[in-house]
Amino acid sequence: MDTLLNQAALMAALVVICWIGPLSALVFLRLRKRRARATRRTPISGQLLREPGHTLRVQLEELRSDVHGSIYEATAVPLILAVTAFGQALYMDAALMARVTPIYVAMGVSAIGYLGVKLWKDGSRLDDLRAGLDAEVAVGQELNRLMLQGAVVFHDVPGENFNIDHVVVCTTGVFAVETKGFTKRNGKKGSAEATVECDGKTLKFPSWTRQEPIEQARRQANWLSKWLTSAVGCSVRAQPVLALPGWFVKRTGRGDVWVYSGKELAGLPKARGGQSLSQQDVQRIAHQLEQRCRTVAPMLAEVEKAV
Repeated sequence: MDTLLNQAALMAALVVICWIGPLSALVFLRLRKRRARATRRTPISGQLLREPGHTLRVQLEELRSDVHGSIYEATAVPLILAVTAFGQALYMDAALMARVTPIYVAMGVSAIGYLGVKLWKDGSRLDDLRAGLDAEVAVGQELNRLMLQGAVVFHDVPGENFNIDHVVVCTTGVFAVETKGFTKRNGKKGSAEATVECDGKTLKFPSWTRQEPIEQARRQANWLSKWLTSAVGCSVRAQPVLALPGWFVKRTGRGDVWVYSGKELAGLPKARGGQSLSQQDVQRIAHQLEQRCRTVAPMLAEVEKAV
């Protein structure tokens, strides 16, 4: 009886050793947050404006946390199974252990296989999010320069279960800019590999075609037009714009959605076809957009709230 108790105690000790590190890290992190909350507070009292790619940045951080969790599980699960099998081997006879061992092996292989597939998919999703974030930041930086020309620029404007990547307001109109970060192939054809043709309805890339980005930009501009008309109290028409940073745009036709490369956005305030606005209209529209975009809590406040 004493032998069995000793073996059970040894097995429990091995399992505790496997988890003591992660649990200690969580406890220390929790204590540090409590101390920070008790001794410091953020000097920022209000909400902040949304930055370029705010939504993608939040999704990226959440996905990174999931990936880190999967990596930890992929490390911990085989170790826990091995420790458990070792503990059982201390009080099982060899014949019984020989029958149990394949079960542990199958469980370990299944867990690693599942987590491996999940990490592969999450890795692909991370690449897509990074490409999208790079594109939104690049376009956001280009559009921010328009403020030197008197334009007002907002980023990541929240809609109804979606967001508009950028909105530019100036005397030549309101522009709803949708950004797409399409990656390029590693080829040797120079500009041919970086050119997209647009006939007004379809985007023709070197090896694929897309219509959804144009349709998406149109839908979002229509929603923005309706919302601003209601919020401001006068008719507002938002011009849909699709930005493809890093690509050369060859126009073979023109539709209601303007398709620009990233660098071409510098001429947006001088483009013809938008709704002419007075300076007072610009201020009224900008005020409504600012109220909608000022939704980001200061980072230290978020830490305090999480404790």
